[in-house]
Amino acid sequence: MNITSQKGLTVIERDALLSHLQSLLEPERFKDYGPNGLQVEGKTTIRKVVTGVTASLALIDAAVAAGADAILVHHGLFWRGQDGRVTGWMKQRLAQLIRHDINLIAYHLPLDAHPGLGNNAQWGALLGLSADETFGEQSLGFIGAAQELTRVDWLATRIQERMQRTPVLIEGDGRPLKRIAWCSGGAQSYFEAAIAAGADAFLTGEISEPQAHYARESGVAFIACGHHASERYGVQALGRHLANELGIQHQFIEIDNPA
Repeated sequence: MNITSQKGLTVIERDALLSHLQSLLEPERFKDYGPNGLQVEGKTTIRKVVTGVTASLALIDAAVAAGADAILVHHGLFWRGQDGRVTGWMKQRLAQLIRHDINLIAYHLPLDAHPGLGNNAQWGALLGLSADETFGEQSLGFIGAAQELTRVDWLATRIQERMQRTPVLIEGDGRPLKRIAWCSGGAQSYFEAAIAAGADAFLTGEISEPQAHYARESGVAFIACGHHASERYGVQALGRHLANELGIQHQFIEIDNPA
């Protein structure tokens, strides 16, 4: 791997960084909603990586101010079904990246699923949960023992304390919790698979209209904790990994989002 030092700072070739990320996250294993890896090409050498959840203009502006050579995000710019025109918000974001020669790198489902650095692993660790199985499409859902969180109100309190936000809670039938399932982001459609996997409670980012009824009728609690809020943790862990393993500078920048 081509890593050098300039003025006391570690510098890595962009292609070497991308190769490391590809080997670590194995994006080829996933059928995703957009391209994983390099989305916008910038400078060929990288000293500092800024991480964030979404490649918004606010994050790009903050990364420019922080002196980033690359931005690494969970939600990139390009998604299946876009019409492809570079106007409005897309033009603004691309123009800022190109003007400052900044690389934009994005990993979506591979960053949700990674067993150690991923959103689900890191979110679970924050809440004191550890998975012993996966479930659902592409095995993205995590499920494990409830540990000491055997009541749904205790689980909701833990979420509020550690995530600093009040979740949307549909309590189910109030059963003692033995198994808790979770899947970060917009995974409300995984609720039925979580029930089938034996969960007594399911945590995700968002709730849609059907989930309230499923919770009441199945008795399994459903807790929506915020899409952005539940996906803040994987990209931070990935950035710390790059700093520790490759020696490059890393800074996570939080852009507030109520979702």
